[in-house]
Amino acid sequence: MRVMSKIAERAAALVDRVVGSWLSRTGGGAAVRQRELMILSRLALLSSAALVAAPVGLSLVTSPAVALPVGVATVCAAFLFSAVGSIALSRQSTATAAVAPPIAEDFFMEATAGLALFLDPQGNVTTVGGRDKREYLAWIRDPIGKGFVDQIHVSDRILFLQALDQLRQGEATAAVDLRLERPSVSRDNRQFAYLRMDLTARHDSDGVFFSVIAQLRDVSMEQQLRQEAQSRAADARTANDAKSRFLAAVSHELRTPLNAILGFSDILLGEYFGKFENERQREYVGLVRDSGAHLLSVVNTMLDMSKIEAGRYELCLEPFDIAAVVRSCEAMLALQAKTKGVTLTSRVQRGLDEVVADQRAIQQILINLVGNAVKFTDAGGAISIDASMRDGVLNLSVSDTGIGIPGDKLEMLGQPFVQIQNDYSRRFEGTGLGLSLVKGLVALHGGDFAIASTPGSGTIITISIAADGSGVPAAGTARNDLVEFPPRLKAAPALVGVLEEGLFDGREQAKIA
Repeated sequence: MRVMSKIAERAAALVDRVVGSWLSRTGGGAAVRQRELMILSRLALLSSAALVAAPVGLSLVTSPAVALPVGVATVCAAFLFSAVGSIALSRQSTATAAVAPPIAEDFFMEATAGLALFLDPQGNVTTVGGRDKREYLAWIRDPIGKGFVDQIHVSDRILFLQALDQLRQGEATAAVDLRLERPSVSRDNRQFAYLRMDLTARHDSDGVFFSVIAQLRDVSMEQQLRQEAQSRAADARTANDAKSRFLAAVSHELRTPLNAILGFSDILLGEYFGKFENERQREYVGLVRDSGAHLLSVVNTMLDMSKIEAGRYELCLEPFDIAAVVRSCEAMLALQAKTKGVTLTSRVQRGLDEVVADQRAIQQILINLVGNAVKFTDAGGAISIDASMRDGVLNLSVSDTGIGIPGDKLEMLGQPFVQIQNDYSRRFEGTGLGLSLVKGLVALHGGDFAIASTPGSGTIITISIAADGSGVPAAGTARNDLVEFPPRLKAAPALVGVLEEGLFDGREQAKIA
């Protein structure tokens, strides 16, 4: 048995050498020869069994002298036909698989938008294609080899090399914006063309990086629009800064003569250097004094606005009695309200503790809100100032029974020098600065501003700030976001006259007082 086994092994080895030698002369790679050798080995195994079975089967119907040669010849013929057919089919399928990728690559190179390039791992261009190839090659010099890299702007070549290095390190894709030199004379007189280059790595069956597919698209128009937008934004910032400096300078220069006007007007009204000969003189001096006071108020407001807009308004936090501030505001504007025939009252929550904030800013907020309420409330109306605290948040509300504001106009409130104009408010004077300053001061305190109004019924404005001053950044802390100026309402009420639960519209709120 051992002898027969060794003979069989030697015979098989001999057959493999003979078949391998024959296959090597027919062409094909090592993988192809190995696959065909396996096919022939299987056919040889089947033919060995058939060499015995075929003559035995034929001897049943004919004499052994005829059955033996006929059976052997039949098996050998069948072996040859099967071997040739199997090898032919195998090589045909291999050829089809080898031809398919080039066909796909050709289609890609023809159908890809823009300019398509095949690059080797070093970044040299090996193939050029793309749907718009003719348009690009009309102004790009021959990109084959290092021709493409030589045309890239010197400052952008490092970006291109970094993108290639990312692909070598294992990244599947990369993208980079490049500038390519254009001919000295072009239709649009641009020295460089801005291109966006999308890179895709290609790997072989073993995962080895061997080439790069690059697609280039012209983004010069996008770059031009981006540069124009940046230029316009820079111009807007410059104009805004110039406007702020102008307002600050004008406001500062106007305050000195206005203070002199007010001082001398007070002296004249006090009749320190003689009596007025008639009441007309006293009336005129009083008008001069009132006009000067109004103008000084406008100048101070403009100066504060410019400080807020430039981020230079500094809050002085200190504990103070909010009830005293409310009473002071009420006393300051009581005469103005009485002269117009409007009832002004205030309500302060019992036991309201001290709050930490900028007392001057809070007082200015209340004066502006109450002053607007008096201005836009007709005789017989009512105005209420309410102060309360809940969960560490100070709430200040000013409500009136005035002309109200249409719902579609609420978004315009708070813009400097803008007044809501309608049939009711057109007759009221003003600059439209008060509410803008209020919203800016509230934002500096880190608070919230809310407004609701019904035309013809009234308005209620509520500000909410942290009672302990925690809404204001600590001294020395850098602010990443400046206060938005002009400030805008965070959310306009969905329905005019509809407030959150527990609040009322302006008319009812004021009537309770």
